[in-house]
Amino acid sequence: MLDAVSLHVSPGELVSIIGPSGCGKSTLFNIIAGLDQATSGSIRVDGREAAGSCNHAAYMPQKDLLFPWRSIAENAALGLEVQGIKRRAAQQQVREWFPRFGLSGFEDALPFELSGGMRQRAALLRTVVQQQQTLLLDEPFGALDALTKQELQAWLQQVWIEHDWTALLITHDVREAILLSDRVVVLTPRPASVRMVIDVALPRPRGIETIAHPEFARLERTLLEALSS
Repeated sequence: MLDAVSLHVSPGELVSIIGPSGCGKSTLFNIIAGLDQATSGSIRVDGREAAGSCNHAAYMPQKDLLFPWRSIAENAALGLEVQGIKRRAAQQQVREWFPRFGLSGFEDALPFELSGGMRQRAALLRTVVQQQQTLLLDEPFGALDALTKQELQAWLQQVWIEHDWTALLITHDVREAILLSDRVVVLTPRPASVRMVIDVALPRPRGIETIAHPEFARLERTLLEALSS
């Protein structure tokens, strides 16, 4: 349930949303993505009403949701096929992206042959090949071990900067929010409203060494206090 949640994301920004479990973060994403209908309020993209539309953002849910009977290339092409692109043309289009996602050589592999980190890369590839400038990432690394998560956080920063995407990220990991974001939005418990928005002005790229920065510690403390109050 949401209550007067108001936020904005500027072009090229990566904004994280954190808040207690069950407060409505995924519901907010479903509304933005056009999967659910809000009872009030509006969703605007470039100043135009976008509520109920699914043509303005690409949504990556918490689980990779790769079909086990389809190859990685076939899985990655699924969104393009839904848009009406012929299967052969869609797969040819996605194969051009495999080197940039560290998946070269795995185009014809099945999902069970990939590690958890590579499956997440494949799921993100399926999301971005839809050529939407805005990405909705719902805890994309939440199920991964610490080392794999660290690797993919660094990789996501690199490809995000390279492609100048606009992104909204849901996470329960305060450190992940600080490492990846330009701004962090803190939601209250259900029904959710915006408790706090903080800017993250740490220089990029942000690696593991950033955690030792005094400003990182200050931001982490501020966010943890906001979540526990």
